[in-house]
Amino acid sequence: MNILLVNPNTTASMTEKALAAAQNVAHADTKIIGATSQHGPPSIQGYLDAANCVPGLLEEVKAHKNIDAIVIACFDDTGLDAVRCTTTAPVLGIGEAAFHAASMVANKFAVVTTLSRSVPGLENNLMRYGLAQKCVGVRASDIPVLKLEENDPASLDRIRDEIRIAITDTHAEAIVLGCAGMAPLMAQLSDEFGLPVIDGVAAGITLAEAMVGCGLTTSKKGAYSVD
Repeated sequence: MNILLVNPNTTASMTEKALAAAQNVAHADTKIIGATSQHGPPSIQGYLDAANCVPGLLEEVKAHKNIDAIVIACFDDTGLDAVRCTTTAPVLGIGEAAFHAASMVANKFAVVTTLSRSVPGLENNLMRYGLAQKCVGVRASDIPVLKLEENDPASLDRIRDEIRIAITDTHAEAIVLGCAGMAPLMAQLSDEFGLPVIDGVAAGITLAEAMVGCGLTTSKKGAYSVD
């Protein structure tokens, strides 16, 4: 099957990092096509960036044909509903995928994301997906998205600190990494803290494969129709 992994921001190095995480979990016969938006902000941090990236995202999706599923590689699930209106293929956001995966492996989970201004949008998504009651908190590391590209040890320490607080203070049983740029940290942090640490790219790809395998398509009755 062919899965389009589309990055709604314009930073190609983030696409490459997400693509590597996707290929680590994909089936041998799954082809992951990485794509980077050509128009919009270099990172998505809050409501304004999310709105500004949607036109470029839709252009990038439209440019790809013969796609069996689409995974939007932005933890805010930017443009998710709009993209679902353009296709019958299953479309998943990595935030949505990670939240649902966490809810199935732990009684309660916490999210560790980037900047504080991203927190309200993620909290709203949790409510929309019906999973707010399973989440014990969305915590900001206050690391800018593009800072994650530097592989700075101090940034990793700040992420570790937020995970530690989530476990000790709110009794989180799983941690969701709230940015595609954190994808390479999943296995390392899972081993370090002894609980599930979930990356949305990995969750999104594996759920997309499952949906295609089940023969599921995006409904064209109601909200996602374009008639």
